[in-house]
Amino acid sequence: MKICLKAASAALTIGAATFALATAALAEPVKIGLITTLSGGGAGLGVDTRDGFMLAIKQSGRKDVTVVTEDDAQKPELAVQIADKMIQSDEVDVLTGIVWSNLLMAAEPGIVAQGKFYVSTNAAPAALAGAKCDALYFNAAYQNDNLHEAMGEYANKVYKKMFIMAPNYPAGKDSLTGFKRYYKGELASEVYTQVGQTDYAAEIAQIRASGADGVFAFLPGGMGIAFMKQYAQSGVKIPIIGPGFSFSQDVLPAIGDAALGVKSSGQWAKDLDNSANKAFVPAFQKEYGRLPSIYAVQAFDAAQLILSASAKASPSDAKAFAAALNAADIKSPRGNFKFNTNRHPIQDIYLTEVVKEDGVLTNKIVEKIFTDHGDAYAQDCKK
Repeated sequence: MKICLKAASAALTIGAATFALATAALAEPVKIGLITTLSGGGAGLGVDTRDGFMLAIKQSGRKDVTVVTEDDAQKPELAVQIADKMIQSDEVDVLTGIVWSNLLMAAEPGIVAQGKFYVSTNAAPAALAGAKCDALYFNAAYQNDNLHEAMGEYANKVYKKMFIMAPNYPAGKDSLTGFKRYYKGELASEVYTQVGQTDYAAEIAQIRASGADGVFAFLPGGMGIAFMKQYAQSGVKIPIIGPGFSFSQDVLPAIGDAALGVKSSGQWAKDLDNSANKAFVPAFQKEYGRLPSIYAVQAFDAAQLILSASAKASPSDAKAFAAALNAADIKSPRGNFKFNTNRHPIQDIYLTEVVKEDGVLTNKIVEKIFTDHGDAYAQDCKK
């Protein structure tokens, strides 16, 4: 009897593999245009985006999928030019990869106007979640406000008077809007810095004099590195909190021990206890020799979504491909994942803390802040 069961199990395994191969063989070839930031102060975010995306492509074994990658250099006009070139010359079927919301706001209208799908790996401006949503635009990451909303909720338990700060671009404005949506305490000051700023002496002086008992700072990439180093050197002891982007794995080595103990929010951390995450983290480490960041996870899932949908329908059949994307038939390292009515995620969001494990700075989950959290703009999306 045991022999028969083993034979049946082997037959099922072989049958499943044969079916998967047959499905891939029947699928039409798919060309993906990956536009991301691979140079300048935001390069770390783009490199993690590219690497997370390509890991999923490699793991799929799909030979019918081609990825064309280009560097937007964090310039909106260049992102638009690259998108047009990818559509008109490279003849891509789906575009993805843009990190920065101002770049996405510039490029997305032309992408969808030309009938192409865009699956966001990170940038998630409020306008594209609400009134300016489009049936060809999906977001695999979050909506910009989400992680900041979580920190506003957390801050209610700890701080009475907050100094809040973010760069002056769409994601920065969404950041502070999201924080204020949930934070019920007093605001000492609300400050917008320059995108790409590297000197924060003036802002640190404002923080020192503000009377705040806590600081919320959204400063991704090189901006966060510069701010945290200068803040540590300033001697100001007011605690810093922020969204996961300000203290993501890609910037922690550069910030150093100044980040220890800082609490932030994220929809993922490397210690999330699910089978997909337990497979993803060591696979990324083996492939690239470093721990993944939140940007890598989001891109990994964006690739999974495109792969899953393209195995069921061609992007040329917009209705069928959109339905296949919307089904979100993936195993995400972040756990439960589904789309809201505006094609942005509904997901859990956690409080994390920067710790040192075996000499490496990383984020560890403290508690869950939100369960199945959506966004504030879905009701405004009519497409």
